[in-house]
Amino acid sequence: MKICLTRCLVFFSIFLSHFTILSAEDSPRDIIDKVDRIMRGDSSYGVAEMVISTKRWERSKTIEIWSEGTEKALIRILKPRKEAGVATLKIDTDIWNYLPKISRTIRIPSSMMMASWMGSHFTNDDLVKESRLVDDYTIKVTFEGLREGAEIWEFSLTPHPDAPVVWGAIEFVIRKRDLMPVKANYYDEKGSLKRTVTYSEYKKMGDRLVPAVMKLVPADKPEEFTQITYTKLAFNMKHPSDTFSLASLRDK
Repeated sequence: MKICLTRCLVFFSIFLSHFTILSAEDSPRDIIDKVDRIMRGDSSYGVAEMVISTKRWERSKTIEIWSEGTEKALIRILKPRKEAGVATLKIDTDIWNYLPKISRTIRIPSSMMMASWMGSHFTNDDLVKESRLVDDYTIKVTFEGLREGAEIWEFSLTPHPDAPVVWGAIEFVIRKRDLMPVKANYYDEKGSLKRTVTYSEYKKMGDRLVPAVMKLVPADKPEEFTQITYTKLAFNMKHPSDTFSLASLRDK
């Protein structure tokens, strides 16, 4: 669901139901830009099941998600009951968590940005570091052709020297016929694979075709994962003006 968390969750996650027309003159940057714009939408609302599996335990949460552009997101846990009402608000680079059991709103300090978000394999930093790929990365095609029965592009993305991103490189696989994402590999600055995100179960939700399932696997713990399955998704609606506020974080 940013991919970082917002792209994955809010957001994450988002593609048109009709084919995007590409011309012979389209460059790798043009293609990624079209995919990136499709992924975002102006605003969105969704409900998803998030399964977190580690060596020691497996947990499932139902979450509700509102977004507006890349700057604003509100994510609230609906289930299980003991966590219901726990919420995260993102506005630009600031993040707050609301804990209903103690009725406290906590602003996340910079020292906690690499901490786990809601117990998942995502971090608070993932939620903050949303960016447009074409603005922050140099993009090249490294493979074009048939793979596993589908025509695909494989892109290599390397960050510009001054780009405010955490990844040293990204490999992004896109299905040609409908610009659906297939897989993304994320590498650190030393070139070591850190995590892989795969997409599956493409279906029409709202007015768009989306990969309803997204699975993140950390490279150093391949037996673990966080999987997000959207059960509801809608786009480009008008959110009330107070949706992304500290009051809404508590009371929405």
